[in-house]
Amino acid sequence: MTTTSNPPALPERSGDHPKTGPEIPHQQLSQIAPVWLQEELWHRMTGLEGVRPGRSHVSLPDTRALHLDPRLATGPGDAFFTGTEFAHLHGASDGSLHLMLPVSVAGDAIDKGWSELHPVARRGAAPPTLVMLYGPRDPAELEVVWRLVQTSYAFARGEVG
Repeated sequence: MTTTSNPPALPERSGDHPKTGPEIPHQQLSQIAPVWLQEELWHRMTGLEGVRPGRSHVSLPDTRALHLDPRLATGPGDAFFTGTEFAHLHGASDGSLHLMLPVSVAGDAIDKGWSELHPVARRGAAPPTLVMLYGPRDPAELEVVWRLVQTSYAFARGEVG
């Protein structure tokens, strides 16, 4: 079923934004997600229907990516980095994600402190759907991050926009 509705509004993320690198590689430098939360998120991400985990085609070697089965990848071009890669989780020393979100959801996630626009998107060389989602610091944040990953997945499937 295809829908253009967006998920419920996000809560405000508490505290200051983490420090991040200003350019490529775009990394989270502080407030690193505990490894056990990173692994729980990865477990959930790889359980999504039609998702194949693998290496990222656009990020560092320790980055784990989500590639959507081409038969399910019916979202717009700006729902993907390249091919059918729509999200990736950076290595354990970082814990953040890059993913593609519908513009309205990306804006809400930025406004509420959950993410920031990727530097390449800030320069206009990538779509405004490309954001860094900060790694979860606790189980409550994991649920919000997971909800945004699910939105990215639905965007890649053409179910939200």
